[in-house]
Amino acid sequence: MAEVMKGVRVLEVAEQTFVPAASALLSDLGAEVIKIEHVERGDAMRGLATTGTAIVPENVHVLLEHSNRGKRSLGLDIASQEGVEILYRLAATADVFITNKLPRVRKKLKIDLEDIRAHNPNIIYVRGTGQGERGPDADKGSYDGLAFWARAGVALGIMQPEYGHVPYPPGPGFGDSIGAMTIAGGTAMALFHRERTGEATVVDVSLMSSAMWAMGQAIGLSVTLGQGWAPPPIDAPRRNPLVGNYLTKDGRWLALTCLQAGRYWLPFCEAVGRPDLATDPRFADFESLMAHSGEATEALRELFAQRTVDEWRAALKDFIGQWAVVQDTLEAANDPQSVANGYLQPCETADGFPFSLVASPVQFDEEPAAPGRAPEFNEHGDEILAGLGLDIEEILDLKVRGVVA
Repeated sequence: MAEVMKGVRVLEVAEQTFVPAASALLSDLGAEVIKIEHVERGDAMRGLATTGTAIVPENVHVLLEHSNRGKRSLGLDIASQEGVEILYRLAATADVFITNKLPRVRKKLKIDLEDIRAHNPNIIYVRGTGQGERGPDADKGSYDGLAFWARAGVALGIMQPEYGHVPYPPGPGFGDSIGAMTIAGGTAMALFHRERTGEATVVDVSLMSSAMWAMGQAIGLSVTLGQGWAPPPIDAPRRNPLVGNYLTKDGRWLALTCLQAGRYWLPFCEAVGRPDLATDPRFADFESLMAHSGEATEALRELFAQRTVDEWRAALKDFIGQWAVVQDTLEAANDPQSVANGYLQPCETADGFPFSLVASPVQFDEEPAAPGRAPEFNEHGDEILAGLGLDIEEILDLKVRGVVA
């Protein structure tokens, strides 16, 4: 695999998932990432036993590993003058400074743009925030369940009225991980720009902006039509019976998205063993099929309910149209396409416990990036400090005084 970020040093002052997952992606692709952690407790994620939707196993902290793989860790008290001076010395050696600290916190800690640039004018300065760097809520913290999921229209964009509640995000760190891809891409763009022009830029990505981009087409329609986006009712009539979800005999679902119904109706009917549907006068040509789409949809509901999902997999294997089984996350991990493309990669903890992580979604030279493991708290502290020229006695003195872990 081409380590396209090799030679890039990233200095991270961030916690939880959103921003750390961005530098984890850069690490997967070859960057050296130095993670600055709270001098006593480390990244707050280390102490997170549960989220609202997931229990963290005792033998491997998968949530921490996902967003911190391949990094080097230094526990540092950047609230102290000596600690921030060490941070400045590290910044002077880095290509990228990346943080999720709020504007008021950055100012208090003296790690704002002008503070870091005073020690490295050429550094790329990256800020990941909840709602953006400007506006009335710029200084308010957030999480992906709020700024990404709730505020940007994603939750209501999938909520059916019959739910009776606002749906939860589909998994922990969902918006964080999508936003992290945006941060990583923006950082790479900034590095490319600096390489071409010599100009160091500031990169801003928020959870809200990432979600609004993901909902961009829906939001574009909303502002044009003057109404918020909502999914069609479950019982809404379908113009195209080959677009929709169908329940199988064993309670599973098949999803069809054959947008060109006229092209795919005949081969579909042949694939499912019902050529009579293709010759039925109600469905025999495109115009008739569209005019009788409700009847065609009902015929397919009855048809799909007659076989199990595995039987349908076999029947539709060679069908030229677009379809998929609606799968859970474990099935996705074991999907033949996932396996063939290396979308899941093996890892092991510092204690040697084996587990797997989803690989970077970007591959180079047709090879998935192999993620490293997350560091133990302050695992590389002495090594990083020695790299700044501090000797053993100086490091021990800093430890005694609580400046470093």
